[in-house]
Amino acid sequence: MNIAEYLYYLGLSAKKYLALKNQKRLPHRVISIGNITLGGTGKTPAAIAVAEEAKKRGFLPVILTRGYKGNAQGPCFVTRGEKPLLTALQAGDEPLLMAERLSGVPIVKGTDRYEAGMYAIKEIEGLRAAKEVISKSPSPSPSPSRGEGPNTAPPLRGGDEGEGEIQAIDSPFSDHGSPLFILDDGFQHWKLYRDRDIVLIDSRNPFGSRKLFPAGRLREPLTALNRADVIMITKAEREDAGLIAEIRRYNRHAPIFFSEHRVAAVRSGTGDRKAPDWLQDRKVFCFCGLADPESFRKTVAGSGADVAGMKAYRDHHRYCQQDVADIVKESASSGAAWIITTEKDFVKLRNLDLPQNILIIEIAFIADQTFFESVFA
Repeated sequence: MNIAEYLYYLGLSAKKYLALKNQKRLPHRVISIGNITLGGTGKTPAAIAVAEEAKKRGFLPVILTRGYKGNAQGPCFVTRGEKPLLTALQAGDEPLLMAERLSGVPIVKGTDRYEAGMYAIKEIEGLRAAKEVISKSPSPSPSPSRGEGPNTAPPLRGGDEGEGEIQAIDSPFSDHGSPLFILDDGFQHWKLYRDRDIVLIDSRNPFGSRKLFPAGRLREPLTALNRADVIMITKAEREDAGLIAEIRRYNRHAPIFFSEHRVAAVRSGTGDRKAPDWLQDRKVFCFCGLADPESFRKTVAGSGADVAGMKAYRDHHRYCQQDVADIVKESASSGAAWIITTEKDFVKLRNLDLPQNILIIEIAFIADQTFFESVFA
C-alpha cells in the first residue's frame, strides 16, 4: 500500500466509523445494490431487475439514489412512478434512465438516503390516508345545471378544480403494497442500515490491480466482501471457478450467482424497437460515456454486429452539439451505416440535433430465479 492508498484508507476508515456510530434504520426493508470497485459493474440494470421482481412479489419498490452528477437538491422525486419529473442534468443520468425504464416505481434522489427514505414514506402515508378518506366519503349528488336533466352532471374538463388531486391519489404510492427500499450504489453508504447487501463483481475485470483508489479501482479492501449477503458476478458468459475461490477467501457464507448482460432490444430515437438479431452482420459505430466502454463494445459485438469503430468519453460525460458532429464524422470515416449508443448516454442526448441513423441499445440483466429468491429471503 503506497502513501496515497494509505491516506485514502485512513479517510475511508474514519468515515465508516462515524457513519456506523450514527447509523439509522428505515421502518421498512432495505436492499442495497453496490460494489467494491470504481466503475461499471452493472448496478443500474441490476436495480431495475430487482425493482421489477419486487413488484411481482407485491411490494411497492422505492429506489433511493444519490443521483451522481445531478444538480437537484434532495430529497426530491426523480419520478413518482409515472413519468420523469427531472432532467438528466437535475437527476443524473442513471436515475433518469431508471425512471424511464420502470413503471410504478418511485425514485427519490438524496445524498442522505435515510432522509430520502423518510421523505418517500411521508408521501406514501399521506396519499394512502387521503385515498382512504375519499373511499369512505359519500359521493355527493350532482347538482342540475341549466339545460341539463336532474341526473346529468357536467363533464370534468382538463383544467377543472380537483382533477390534480384525483390524479395524485391514483398514483403508484396509493397502492397497498408494503414499501421496499432499494438502495442504489449503497454498499459504502454505512449511515443507513440495510437488511440485504448485494455486491456486484464484474467478471471481466473483478478487482482491477487489487489496489485501493487512487492507485487502483478498489473503493474498499477486498476484506469488505465479508459484509455481502449475496454476491453477483456480472457480465459472465460462464462460471469462473478461480474467481469463486478468490471470493471465498473473504466471504464463505454468501451465495454466489452469475448473470449476463444481453441486448434486449434496439430502438431508434423515435422509439421504434427492433429485436436484437437485427444487429446481425450490420456495420456499426459505437460511442458511450461509461466507466467500462470496452464492455459495451463487447456486448454489441456479441450480438452479431460488425463494430467498425468506437469512441469513448469519460463516465457521466455531458454531451454537446460538437460531440455529435465529431461522432458523425468518425462514424462516416469508419464506413458504418449505423451509430449505436447506450440508454444511459441517450438520456443526455435527446435535446441535441441527432442524425437519423442513431440507435440505442437496451440492456437486460439476465439472472437465475434463485438469485431473486436469495435477495428476497
